[in-house]
Amino acid sequence: MNISFEGKRILVTGAGQGIGKDLALHLSRAKATVIALSKTKENLDALTKLDPTIQTVCVNLRDWNMTQKAVESVLPIDLLVNNAGVACLKPFVNATLEDCDLTFDVNVKSIVSVSQVVVKDMIRRKVSGSIVNVSSQASHCALKDHAIYCASKGAVDMLTKTMALELGPHNIRVNTVNPTVVMTEMGKLGWSDANKAKEMLSKIPLGRFAEIKEVNDAIVFLLSDYSSMTTGAAFPVEGGFLAA
Repeated sequence: MNISFEGKRILVTGAGQGIGKDLALHLSRAKATVIALSKTKENLDALTKLDPTIQTVCVNLRDWNMTQKAVESVLPIDLLVNNAGVACLKPFVNATLEDCDLTFDVNVKSIVSVSQVVVKDMIRRKVSGSIVNVSSQASHCALKDHAIYCASKGAVDMLTKTMALELGPHNIRVNTVNPTVVMTEMGKLGWSDANKAKEMLSKIPLGRFAEIKEVNDAIVFLLSDYSSMTTGAAFPVEGGFLAA
């Protein structure tokens, strides 16, 4: 599919590296006006060296008020990808309060704070829109040492469904993509060990981890009008992991 986002303003959170960085570049090539949000200025500077047309917002998503002010400053937004995420990986009995606060602040609360600003403006302008929240196969299946991460992604899925229910009457669609392991810097935290990776790969019928492009192709589809009757869905990009 040759998808163009010409005339659309798209906000991507967590756009400084990994999936978000690749997505920002992809959407810009598809003629969108891209606003890339990250807490790390160096990453944003590196992104704009690759594509000077991409606008940037540097803010720590853990700061609710500053985040909302930052998003307000780049309105209007037509399409939104809540991609920012963190993973604090350790046995359940060793998880700390800070692990819980950090994970839920970034993986869940930031979706609320960013989306509220975008959605209120969409409703005010009486325009349709699409929001994609990046979740994980970990929202559907327990993974060792991932208790807090799995819980946060389960929350993302249910938040998305509720957003879809409430925003559907305004013709605003909300979906998730749910990838398996992607070997970004965050992915390497949990799966760089060959033995651990082998165990995970043995549970994926396609026998490999996902590529960044494969995740972003799903995001682009859900943002586009090709998915105009899809909302509240969890879009798996996991090679059959959940079917096995």
